[in-house]
Amino acid sequence: MAKPDPRELTMALESLRAGEQEQFELLLPLVYDELRVIAGRQMSGERVEHTLQPTALVHEAYLRLAGGAELGWENRAHFFAMAARAMRHVLVDFARRKGADKRGGGLQRVSLHDDIAPDLPDGDFDLLDLHEALEKLSDLDATLGRIVELRFFGGLTLDEVANVVGFSRRKVASEWAFARTWLARELAEGGK
Repeated sequence: MAKPDPRELTMALESLRAGEQEQFELLLPLVYDELRVIAGRQMSGERVEHTLQPTALVHEAYLRLAGGAELGWENRAHFFAMAARAMRHVLVDFARRKGADKRGGGLQRVSLHDDIAPDLPDGDFDLLDLHEALEKLSDLDATLGRIVELRFFGGLTLDEVANVVGFSRRKVASEWAFARTWLARELAEGGK
């Protein structure tokens, strides 16, 4: 499938912001392939027998976006940031429904990318532990939590994150380094 013209996505998002709700139906073909890449990245760390597939994750997240109150996405990066957040919540809800608990009853494991937890010998963590650690980080500093969510769950570049949060790339890189270290420590301590 040919990659859509970024201007089409921008125009569709601008139309949605202007209140043209029918544009939402035209949005999916413009973003589907990229959403599948994000979903695939998020699902790549899941256990092999995980029953939720990337296509289902995309569809469920898209339905949540369509039913959400916020349709005023500012730009491409903002839209994909919200899509990544929706996917994260779908996965967390799925893990909770499947009875994942801290004592091993059907844990939903994820593998953290090297750029998230480079110093940890075992990069596998329970999805709910990761979610809780990210929630804790967000409570301490909402921007740090958002940066981790955008980078890890959304796969956004530092430049794209800077655009979404309104910081310079240098500031985002610094915050990302701090958040990554904090998250690695929190996950390591949580496993003890």
